[in-house]
Amino acid sequence: MNLFAKPEKNSSTLNGIDRRSLLRTAATAALALPFVSRVNAATLDELVLYGPPAGPSITLAYAVGAGLLRDVAERVRFRIWRTPDEMRAGLTSGTMQAVVMPVTAAANLSNRGFGVKLANVMTNGLLYVISTNPEIRSIADLSGREITVPFPNDTPELVFDAVLAHHGLADKVKVSRSGSPIEAIQLLLSGRIETALVPEPAATAAMIKASSTSKTVHRAIDMQKEWGAVTGLAAIMPQAGLALAPAFLRDYPERIAPLLSGLEKATAEVVANPAAAAGHAASALELPWPVIEKSVPFSNLVATPAARARPEIEALLEAIAKTNAPMIGGKLPDDTLYL
Repeated sequence: MNLFAKPEKNSSTLNGIDRRSLLRTAATAALALPFVSRVNAATLDELVLYGPPAGPSITLAYAVGAGLLRDVAERVRFRIWRTPDEMRAGLTSGTMQAVVMPVTAAANLSNRGFGVKLANVMTNGLLYVISTNPEIRSIADLSGREITVPFPNDTPELVFDAVLAHHGLADKVKVSRSGSPIEAIQLLLSGRIETALVPEPAATAAMIKASSTSKTVHRAIDMQKEWGAVTGLAAIMPQAGLALAPAFLRDYPERIAPLLSGLEKATAEVVANPAAAAGHAASALELPWPVIEKSVPFSNLVATPAARARPEIEALLEAIAKTNAPMIGGKLPDDTLYL
């Protein structure tokens, strides 16, 4: 073999393409393959957003109806969960992937190792004491009286218990329970009770319905202001936010940013134009549009990243843990709760 012979033309080129260029191109293509596969794997035909019969669901319904989540999935739908037990069962079983839920419930599931992450906070509090008794204007006015609270052993009752304890009224106010806000306002409007703690839009619904029957229900106590007194912070109660299930986090990580961006835009539009929001949300929440429209200003709707709201979230969880630590899983959740 002649080691000094000229190499043949095609030993360093292939149809005019430099071999090194060919190798670089092949390497680039090989590196790109995982990303191509990732995109294909991330195709999401349908996403169902679940929310409570309360203020944040106005944002969800509007986001879906206004087409603000087209970049998230081919089809996006909204459904209401009726009870906290239904919500927890859906999230832990995997049948619900993206759920607006009480922050306390998200903390509980995280502490129990379910892998749920809280993506954002969607309301800074929407709890109000409403009453047919005009004498009730403050927490002190409830002393020696009875109040009905929905969702036993869940956020409304836990928050109310903490406020009563703060004012030294834990043994001076009789707390009765109802299964849901709707049940509470039905009892109120029928005259069977005079005072109830309910979220929006149930509070507004009760006042509008009462006015149509020559009765008067007034918004007696803003629980957000009372909460500020408990925590020593502003009148902010990070009551509920969007939680994502482990399967969604694993399979569709690139869908999270457009989902949160869409909800942020939806929140701004709902707050700016409650009437338009009502047009999209009334049927979804099964409430008349005037109720939805008038409830928005009292719903304190936001779209705050959960990590940014962590100080307020931890203040809420710490206060609740003083009276019922098991409801948040026995301890403050660590970093794994926050997206």
